[in-house]
Amino acid sequence: MNASVLDVNGADKGGVELPPVFSTEVREDLIRRAVIAESTRRLQPKGHSPLAGMNTTARYYGAMNSYRSGRHMGIAIRPRQKLAEGHQGQVRRIPSSVKGKRAHPHMIEKTLIENINTKEYRKAVASSIAATANASVVTAKHSFSGKLPIVVSNDIESLKKTKDVIKLINLLKLDEDLERSDKPRISKGQRRSSTQRKYRKSVLIVVNNDKGLVKAARNIPGVDACTLKDISATLLAPGGVPGRITIWSHDAISNVQSEITKLMVR
Repeated sequence: MNASVLDVNGADKGGVELPPVFSTEVREDLIRRAVIAESTRRLQPKGHSPLAGMNTTARYYGAMNSYRSGRHMGIAIRPRQKLAEGHQGQVRRIPSSVKGKRAHPHMIEKTLIENINTKEYRKAVASSIAATANASVVTAKHSFSGKLPIVVSNDIESLKKTKDVIKLINLLKLDEDLERSDKPRISKGQRRSSTQRKYRKSVLIVVNNDKGLVKAARNIPGVDACTLKDISATLLAPGGVPGRITIWSHDAISNVQSEITKLMVR
């Protein structure tokens, strides 16, 4: 199976033979599992001190204990501070008390990372790559009617200005899909309390060597650019949904088969 190669001006520059990875079966279950495994590696373990809220003289004696239990005293039977001459102080230790321990605290023992086998992860990435050349899968997510996969000459790696990257995207007739990512999405009810903006994922650009393209494309809403060695399931299938529209450089297409055998989940 061959694909046509275009230059940065949109002109035809011949063709390139696609590697066998583009014939891989699209497995959405594997792709979703790989994306989840990658996302869990960005989580930071959280925990609390075992003595948090417990450094106090307060003690619970039980309802039936007559000494310092609070029974027949008109007060709630709770763990209270020990004061002089057998008096009781403020309630401590329990979550509802002042300076009490936290209810349902974070546990450092909790397993956050979901592991995935290396072969399984490489199969998921290969399946994500194959989905970028599947017209029915790509058009279900993006506005595009051209031929897939989109391969551009190695001149794309030397683009150093954002306006040149946008011009190339427009020449490839991807401007309509790019416009859908121009306006950020804000969660309902959070317009005043949050300044975070989320942009819909649009075009992914994969090159073999970065000669300025990654920096030039990083400020375009919805566009991601990476080198072949940094490719991942999250970039190819955001949210675990395959079929992201991808622009490949000529060398990236030629070396993608060998690069998959070196991939490790990260």
